[in-house]
This record gives sequence, C-alpha cells and structure tokens, in this order.
Amino acid sequence: MSNSQSYSSNSVDLEYTSSKPRNWMGSLLTGLAFAFLGLALLPLALVIVYVFLKGVNRLNWALFTELPPPPLQSGGGVGHAIIGTLMLVAIAAVMSIPTGILGGIYLSEFSDPRWGRWIRFAANILSGVPSIIMGIFAYGVIVVTMDSYSAIAGGFALAILMLPIVVRTTDEALQLVDKEVRWASVGVGASNFHTVLYIVLPTALPGILTGTTLAVARAAGETAPLIFTVLYSQFWPEGLFSPVPSLSVLIYNFATVPYDNQRELAWAASLILVSLVLLTSIISRLATGKQK
Repeated sequence: MSNSQSYSSNSVDLEYTSSKPRNWMGSLLTGLAFAFLGLALLPLALVIVYVFLKGVNRLNWALFTELPPPPLQSGGGVGHAIIGTLMLVAIAAVMSIPTGILGGIYLSEFSDPRWGRWIRFAANILSGVPSIIMGIFAYGVIVVTMDSYSAIAGGFALAILMLPIVVRTTDEALQLVDKEVRWASVGVGASNFHTVLYIVLPTALPGILTGTTLAVARAAGETAPLIFTVLYSQFWPEGLFSPVPSLSVLIYNFATVPYDNQRELAWAASLILVSLVLLTSIISRLATGKQK
C-alpha cells in the first residue's frame, strides 16, 4: 500500500510541476495578446478622440439645419451635406444590397463549384480595386452619357464599391450554417428553395447584416468617386439628376482652406460622419443580437 501511495503522490507532483510551465506560458501569451489588441485599437481610439475634441465645439442646431456661410463669415452648418450623404448612401444601398445578397445566395447554395470559384475570385479582385478607379468608371458610364454630374452617378459608383463586400459576406455567412440544418429541412420534405428561404437565410442573417453595415460604412466615407461623379454643391440637394453635396467632399474642400470657420465646419462634419458610421454599426449589432 505504501509503495502505491508513494507512486501516486509522485505522479501528482510530476503532473503539478509539469503544468506550472504551461500555466506560466499561457498567462504570458494571453497578456501579449491583450497588449497587441490594445496597440491595434489605439489608433482608432486616438482618431475618434481627436475628431471629437476638434469638432465638438461646433455641435449645435445650426450645424444640422443651415448652409455653410461665405468664407469670411462665421456660423453656418452642414445640413445640406448630411442630406446629400444620406441620399447617396441610400441610392447605393438600393442598387447593391439586394443584388449582393442574391449573388451571395447563388454562390453558396446554387452555383456550380467551378463557376463559384471564378465568381469569388472576381469579387475579391473587385473589392481590391481603388475607389478612384470606380469613380472614373462611373464618370465614363453615367456622367458622360447623361452629360451632367448627378446623385445617380455617385450612387452608382458607391454601389460598385459596396457590391463585392455584400456578396462575399453573404456567401461566407451562408457557408457557416451547418449542413445538418439543410439536411434536416430536406429530410422533412422541403425543397432547396424553401430550405434556403426559411431556414438557411434567417440563420445567416446576423452575418449578412454585419457585411451590409461594413459596406454602408465604406460607402459613406468615400471621397474620390464622388469628386468624379457628383462634384459638390453649396446649396440644398435639388434632385437625383443634379450635383449634390456630401460630407466627405465638404471635408476635402474645407479642411485645407485658410478660413477658420470653414476648417471648424470640416472638423464638425468629420465628427458627424464618424458618428453616422458608429450609429449604423450599433443598430446592426442590436439587430444581430435580437436575431440571435
């Protein structure tokens, strides 16, 4: 009995001493992971804090309801640019989100594997094309054809930028749904179409909403495509077939001028743009949480 007890105690001691280095190494790697995560988030925090400090002084009702004044005058706002940005993003979303979701569903559920690989490859290439190239393309296709800058042209350029993001995130979200779910639905007599529509798509909806939010956030902050397609206007938007103002182009125009009031408006517009992107992300997260 004594020999067996001593053997068991020795094995426990060996196991304890061998686990100590593993615990120490695990704690070290966990600490390093948190440290690098903090370093990765530090630029984002600095940008948000700096934009907030520079733009918070101009947050008032006039900022959202008035037009920017002439260069040597004070006051004014960027209400026209806010409405123009919402118009452009809405046009782009109407063009790209339904098409992108349907394309992702086709890739994940109905496409031939050989064609699917090529389509995914094309979507990846399209997502890496510089935004200014999209602006030039939209200029040649829409602006030259219509002989005028317009919100439609700007929305078309932003839609091209959003489309590959929506397609790829929808495709990946659908592929994450377990195959057993599909088999169970087909096993009770449902067709592939009904399985995708009533089972797979609702399950993947949180991932699709996240991808849609990323696409909207990218479209809202683009400047180069809008310079080629929409230009800029100092007045309230007049319609879909005329130049409209936008927050990103306003920031581009006002940030480097020698007039203090317009530079302050540029910082305030930056804060509004960041807040819009943040609000969109929060709404998406809330919708995703309810869906889960």
